[in-house]
Amino acid sequence: MDLAAVRTFLAVADCGRFQDAAAELSISQQAVSKRVAALERGLDARLFTRTARGALLTIDGQAFLPHARELIRAAERAAASVRPGRRALRVDVIGRRLAPADLLRGFHRTRPDLDLDVVTLFDADAAVDAVRAGTIDASFRAVARRLPDDVAAERVHDEPIQLVTGPDHALAAARSIRPDALAGHRIWMPGLVPGTEWAAYYDDLATAFGLTIEVTGPDFGTEPLLDTIADSRTLATFVGERTRLVWPADHGLRRIPLRDPTPVYPHALIRRPDNPHPALAALRAHLGAPPDVPGTWTPTWAKNP
Repeated sequence: MDLAAVRTFLAVADCGRFQDAAAELSISQQAVSKRVAALERGLDARLFTRTARGALLTIDGQAFLPHARELIRAAERAAASVRPGRRALRVDVIGRRLAPADLLRGFHRTRPDLDLDVVTLFDADAAVDAVRAGTIDASFRAVARRLPDDVAAERVHDEPIQLVTGPDHALAAARSIRPDALAGHRIWMPGLVPGTEWAAYYDDLATAFGLTIEVTGPDFGTEPLLDTIADSRTLATFVGERTRLVWPADHGLRRIPLRDPTPVYPHALIRRPDNPHPALAALRAHLGAPPDVPGTWTPTWAKNP
């Protein structure tokens, strides 16, 4: 259905005269008549009766009127849903308890006027494809591969890695620990999926410091992992400093910083440079760039995503 003709119908219905509707729409009276006539032919119904006093709605015109108004409202909502600055900024985070979600929450606290739509995709490949397709505006990821030319990534946050142990673990009392001092200890991370960016990061971490990271067993999620770590004298795991973890008080888990050097996970913001959404520019400005902190380690592939 021709929305211009529907708008013209509404203008005539509201003004009561074809001439007044033409003035309101800034078109000729002849154009108004042609649009209304085309709409009547398409509906196979007469919408107006022309009288000396103007244009009066017929019974069919009165029946069509509320639907015509809803058509225009629906069209306006549809246009607003994709208009930059009007639709929500759609951003992918690797997990809702992890650092990227925390970064996004911090942005929302400073700009509560901007609408956000937060999604969680599986890995960087899926995120890059979604950015290219326009189904999301941006993604927080570590970038372990070359990106397509139409996608950009900027490193925005370096997150220190911590060791998590149970209360009876040999390292539980440590205030901090060197990464190479973990050689020979059992680090258990069943959630490492081969081919993902987080698996690439921890593979390089293990190689750099002579560690053994076990991925055996099914991944039942964070809570079962923490239950096992809490009861173990030998198993530990790695988490990011900003990862939100909640465990029962009697678990007595320890989060131990790694030092000399501090491994950091390199979060980058992936986006299309030609994306005009103003909230995306505001997010990028809010994030800035990670400070250059001496004494940190990250894989060589993360230096320039």
